Amino acid sequence: MQGQSGGNTETAALRRRVRVIVGDIAGMRVDAIVNAANSSLLGGGGVDGAIHRAAGPELLEECRTLGGCPTGQAKTTKGYKLPSAWVIHTVGPVWQGGGHGEAGLLADAYRNSLVEAERVKAKTVAFPAISTGAYGYPQDKAARVAVATVRDFLAGHDLPHEVVFVCFSEAAAREYQEALPLLPR
Repeated sequence: MQGQSGGNTETAALRRRVRVIVGDIAGMRVDAIVNAANSSLLGGGGVDGAIHRAAGPELLEECRTLGGCPTGQAKTTKGYKLPSAWVIHTVGPVWQGGGHGEAGLLADAYRNSLVEAERVKAKTVAFPAISTGAYGYPQDKAARVAVATVRDFLAGHDLPHEVVFVCFSEAAAREYQEALPLLPR
């Protein structure tokens, strides 16, 4: 990506690598899905609970060996009964009004998940809307951080080939679609 001349060619290439859908991330047929986990990595509600239920008890067993995960970091497990080979667990920040480093921690969660995807050679990776559920991060702000972070990472890396933002609702998907014009630099 980096060696291409002309911003339009680079922008078009990046846009082909990112898409937004409404769906169930646990059912995605991609190499890796990202789990919006809590710091214990031992399951919870929302996306985290759905992924743990779909993967089966082996996921929890492996997660118990990981020693948790700090906010902004990521750890990878097998996918077990999921259609994806890998689950990348990341912990997003709890929204506290925006003045407590939330944007940086959310960007770290996306970036470190992409680093993990690259490490396991995942060609396709699916992300939920990290921190926007129980952690209260405003959907529009989270979408802008997510898209910008993914854009910056993909601009300098060949893997993953494709990133899918999997949204739970049409309203959430609209926020990500509206953030996609951030792809051009």
